[in-house]
Amino acid sequence: MALLHVTSPHAHSPMTTQRVMLEVCLAGLPGALMLSIFFGAGIWINIVFACILSLLFETGILWLRGWPVKHFVFDGSALVTGFLLGVALPPTVPWWLLTIGVFTAIVVAKHLYGGLGQNPFNPAMVGYVVLLISFPVEMTRWLPPDMLAESDVLHSLSGAALNFFNLTPLEVDAYTAATGLDALKTARSQSLSPEEALALYPSLTAYGDSVHSAGWRWVNVFFLLGGLFLLWRKHISWHIPVSLLSMLGLCSVIGSTLDPMTGILSFHVLSGASMLGAFFIATDPVSAATSTRGKLIYGAGIGLITYVIRVLGSYPDAIAFAVLLMNICVPTIDYYTRPRTYGHKRAKTGWSD
Repeated sequence: MALLHVTSPHAHSPMTTQRVMLEVCLAGLPGALMLSIFFGAGIWINIVFACILSLLFETGILWLRGWPVKHFVFDGSALVTGFLLGVALPPTVPWWLLTIGVFTAIVVAKHLYGGLGQNPFNPAMVGYVVLLISFPVEMTRWLPPDMLAESDVLHSLSGAALNFFNLTPLEVDAYTAATGLDALKTARSQSLSPEEALALYPSLTAYGDSVHSAGWRWVNVFFLLGGLFLLWRKHISWHIPVSLLSMLGLCSVIGSTLDPMTGILSFHVLSGASMLGAFFIATDPVSAATSTRGKLIYGAGIGLITYVIRVLGSYPDAIAFAVLLMNICVPTIDYYTRPRTYGHKRAKTGWSD
C-alpha cells in the first residue's frame, strides 16, 4: 500500500516579503496619480529616480557588508523606501537633494542599524526629515497649480483628469493650493480671522462650503483607497490608522471649537500627508508597535503629535516628525502592553521574562 507523504505548510501561494512590498507600492499608485494630476508629472520622476537610487544604494551597501546581494535587493523593502520618499517630496526637487535623501534612508537609517528588521526608525521618514531640516527652501517648493496652465506638457498630462473633476488648470489656481496647511500656518502667524485669511489667501478653503483644498483632498482620498486595499489584503491591521486618524480628528474638533483658525476636522484629516502617513508610513511593521494595545497607543500618539506640531510648531505638516518621535517610544510601548501569556492571569513585565 503506497503512502502519500505530505509535509506542511500546505499554502500554494506563499505571501513572500517581496510580494507584500510590491503590493504596498501598488496600493500607493492611486495617490501618486492624484499628486501628478494636481502638482505635475515631476512626482513620477521623483518616484522612478528614488526607486532606482534605493536599489543602487542597497546593492552597494550589501556588497560592502558581504551579504547576498540578490536575496536582499529583490525583497522589495528598498523599493518601498524609494517609493515613499518619492511621493513625499515636491515634484521640482533637484536630483542631488533626492540622492541625499535616499542615501540617508537606505545607508544611514536602515543599514547602519543592521538592515531590514533591525532599524528602529522608519527609513523613508528619516531621509525626509533630514532633507526638510537641511534644505527647507527646496523642500517647500511645491509646483503652484497656475504653472500647470502655463505648461503645455503638464497641461497635456493632467488636463483631461482635471476636467474629470470639473476643474480646469486656471480654475484650480483659484480653488486650491500646493498645501493648505502652509496657508493656515501663515494666516495664524499673522493673527488673521478666518474671513481675513480666506480673503488674503484664496487657496485656503478651510472655512465655508469647501472645507479643504481640492488637490490635497483628492490625494488623501486616493491614498485612503490604497490603504483600504492594504487592509483587505491583510498587510496591515486597522489599529494604527484608525487610532491615528481618530486622535487627529478629535484634536481638530476640540481645537476648532476653541479657535476656528486651527482648522476643522475634515481639513486636518484630508490635508497634507494624513492618509499617506496613517496607512503607509505609520504601519511600517519594523519600526511600529507590535501588540494590539501598543498599536492603538502608537497611532494615537502620532495623531496627537501631528496636530500639536501643525497648530503650534514651525512646520505646517508633521507626520514625519510624529512617526520618528513615536518610533523612539515603541520599545517602551511594547514592553508595557505585552499580551497575556497563555495560562497566566496577566502579562509579566520584568526583565527576566
